[in-house]
Amino acid sequence: MIILITGASHTGKTALAQKLLEKFKYPYLSIDHLKMGLIRSGNTELTPMSDDKDLTAYLWPVVREMIKTAIENKQNLIVEGCYIPFDWQKDFDSNYLENIKYYCLVMSEKYIRNSFADIKKYANAIENRLNDEWCTIESVLADNAEMLALAQNHNVNYILIEDKCEINIDL
Repeated sequence: MIILITGASHTGKTALAQKLLEKFKYPYLSIDHLKMGLIRSGNTELTPMSDDKDLTAYLWPVVREMIKTAIENKQNLIVEGCYIPFDWQKDFDSNYLENIKYYCLVMSEKYIRNSFADIKKYANAIENRLNDEWCTIESVLADNAEMLALAQNHNVNYILIEDKCEINIDL
């Protein structure tokens, strides 16, 4: 089984991947780790501050083929990160798709407004964010509104975080 977890920044993608790893013993791939490895090794001229569309165009073909390889080898894998395109399904035939579950995490406007202090407080719960100054309530609201619209426009599975950030996924 392949589990794809995407969504806006600060929605808990990495925390959910860690929770699933502990519960199901599935390894997980952080696309951010892949991104930084490729950037730091000099294998791309992209930077951590490059446009998300450019990063997705560069990273997704690599991640897509890793997913196919895991399925072909009957291996489980959790892939988490914001560089999974909303039209990801077009890259897989039905034999692959039956082995993939997709979740997009989105926080509601109400949740963000009521819980922004906690969102900032737990930003480093799993990973150490070296520069999180860009994270303002306005940027989080805009990012999540965009993610929700894209998820709805592409008719993908999304989890709307409205009251509390407790996400449980059963396989």
